[in-house]
Amino acid sequence: MHRRIFVPGVLGAASLMLAIPASAATHSPGAPGIGDPYYPAYGNGGYDVSHYDLRLKYQPATDRLEGTATILARTTEDLSRFNLDFLLEVGEVRVNGAKASFTASGEHELEITPKSPLGKGTPVTVVVRYSGVPSSKQAYGFTSWHRTPDGGVGANEPEAAWWWFPSNDHPLDKATYDVSVQVPDGTQAISNGTLQSTSSRLGWTRFNWRSDKPQATYLSTLAIGRFDLTTGTTASGIPVVNAYSKDLGANDGAARASVERTGEVADWLSEYFGPYPFNALGGYVPNTTTGYALETQTRPFYSPRQFANGSNVSVVVHELAHQWYGDLVSVRGWKDIWINEGFARYAQWLWSEHEGEGTAQELADYTYASYPAEDAFWTVAPGDPGPENQFDAAVYDRGALALQALRNEIGDEDFFALLRGWPTKYAYGNASVDDFRRYAEEVSGKPLAALFDTWLFQPSKPDAPAARAASVAKSSDTPAQPRSWRKIAATNDVHAH
Repeated sequence: MHRRIFVPGVLGAASLMLAIPASAATHSPGAPGIGDPYYPAYGNGGYDVSHYDLRLKYQPATDRLEGTATILARTTEDLSRFNLDFLLEVGEVRVNGAKASFTASGEHELEITPKSPLGKGTPVTVVVRYSGVPSSKQAYGFTSWHRTPDGGVGANEPEAAWWWFPSNDHPLDKATYDVSVQVPDGTQAISNGTLQSTSSRLGWTRFNWRSDKPQATYLSTLAIGRFDLTTGTTASGIPVVNAYSKDLGANDGAARASVERTGEVADWLSEYFGPYPFNALGGYVPNTTTGYALETQTRPFYSPRQFANGSNVSVVVHELAHQWYGDLVSVRGWKDIWINEGFARYAQWLWSEHEGEGTAQELADYTYASYPAEDAFWTVAPGDPGPENQFDAAVYDRGALALQALRNEIGDEDFFALLRGWPTKYAYGNASVDDFRRYAEEVSGKPLAALFDTWLFQPSKPDAPAARAASVAKSSDTPAQPRSWRKIAATNDVHAH
């Protein structure tokens, strides 16, 4: 709760003026949102986080989580108060070593008032002690914590952190991470990055994970349960750690046959996108009832249902492509989701070419022909789909069509130089659809505003002349279905939550 200061009389007022610098009068609360129009309450204003140190203890039998989060940040304005995004019960907050008052507000806001106002540019250390049962918490009518028979999983998009650590929850504020988790012996804790160490004492085992490159909050993950871990190294020397629930049943073989190709796929993608940008790699398949997959940084999350019909390397390609397009270069705002999904879908088209199951052009032609002009598919604008359509099929399929149209307009040499140069230009940062258009024009030397508008923003199917000009659907004949079509279509709900 907030502390209130009562000042009796003039002497008290004078004392207060002496105790607080004159500049404190200009301090104001940080905004409860970072300014994203899709999700106005997500993220927070007034500071920038550089590192999260999370020390946790979890009991699978009860789903109880206890934690101490140490957050290193720097203020970007004069602050009298600031917010974190969080849902669990908070026992204590300290700011730069001093106890701070705090209160919960809204759906997921933790309001913190430090003992003394914070000036702009001040280094800040925030320590939050907390506990609770993540699966018992909801915000906006849903939960991003998935209870499993042997533990729990934090993984969702665009929000998952609130259920297990306090944060500035928006891709604009990336940070590095140390995640240390204590669990009962025989249980594993999986997170992002590299496993630094494990230790056991008195029936508990502690796993220490580190992500040493900037990472968005929604790309941070925690999975606790009984896993079978496999390890290896890619041809390029990146260590790989994969984890499979010991209770995947009939999906176990197909999951392993897919995820165990992670290193191969990452090396293949690096030929198109440049060197793999992180020092760890892998994937995990917990025993969840969810249906989606997610590009959690360095270690994607896959639900067992992704492998219900057999092996599914295409979904592995999709999530690993995000390591460059979504993780290394993240959206500036959630309206820029095409930067993530259109490119990950196009990577699946390139994999189809690689496997000899249909070229990207054949897939583009078939996709274009598959949606009649009156289909609602064409009313969604991938370049700014709206929060209700953020993961609509159009963002994926029409988004990939836009890339094929771009490829045909500027030619393979410039197109693949663009795919490789973009992750380097904005490495470990954020960028928008407009940034990509400008970069494409810079690389190709061509004006591309009309092409981007046609394929990403107009709420209608590009007419035949525009499609033919983009070498899509060259004739009125219905093209043959590429062999890879069904495999790719099976991943259409990859991020459907």
